[in-house]
Amino acid sequence: MIILGSQDLKLIVFFKQLKYKYIKFLIKKKTANVLRFLQILKKDCFLTFFHYFCTSNFNILNNMKSIAISGSLRGNVGKRDAKGLRYEGQVPAVLYGGKEQTHLSVSAADLKPVLYTADVIFIELNIDGKKVRAIVQEAQFHPLTDQVTHVDFLELFDDKEVSVNIPIKLTGTSPGVKMGGKLVQKLRNLRVKALPNNLPQEIEVPMESLEVGKSFRVRQVTLENAKVLNNSDDTIVSVIMSRALRQAEQEAAKAAQGGKKK
Repeated sequence: MIILGSQDLKLIVFFKQLKYKYIKFLIKKKTANVLRFLQILKKDCFLTFFHYFCTSNFNILNNMKSIAISGSLRGNVGKRDAKGLRYEGQVPAVLYGGKEQTHLSVSAADLKPVLYTADVIFIELNIDGKKVRAIVQEAQFHPLTDQVTHVDFLELFDDKEVSVNIPIKLTGTSPGVKMGGKLVQKLRNLRVKALPNNLPQEIEVPMESLEVGKSFRVRQVTLENAKVLNNSDDTIVSVIMSRALRQAEQEAAKAAQGGKKK
């Protein structure tokens, strides 16, 4: 029997208030922990299901992607040991953010889905049986082979804010682009500070109001329970006059002047 606290009950009420279609969407995502409880879901275990659903470490609330990676503690942390690990397909790594740093190694193959994507991915890191939640804070690559040589993991805590680069997603169609303007995106991501469970998967920037000569700036971004750290005056995306559009306007102006002379 699971004893529910006041916070658990608040979360359950929140899910009860969600639209049915949204709950169906979450289930269709086929998240491992959801499927596990769907197998035993009955009328008499409704609270049990939602208790797990709401408190899961897979962070379903903000739909943040998650992946499990296994690591091994490193006995030696010298250059020779690191070189040997890389030869075996392992990557030297450090986990920090907690009380003390942990030196470990992880499989280079396991890191590929995390490093070669613009998405922010939570990592369920299993270090010789000890499980922690983390993100990749920094990765180093060989300048010639592009092979990952070292990774810094940042341990996450539910009550401790972190700063993360969140990718920008342009939505809609710019009327300026339809008229022949050129779209120029200057920022691909924004630095966001928030609690781990409040981090957005992406930041949507609407394009419907962007005419030729208009821009969308950082200050126009609104996030719930999160703060954008970039300069508020920085331009995210703008629509400028293309060469073809400029020539068309010049030709139209010349034609108009010629008509007036007649």
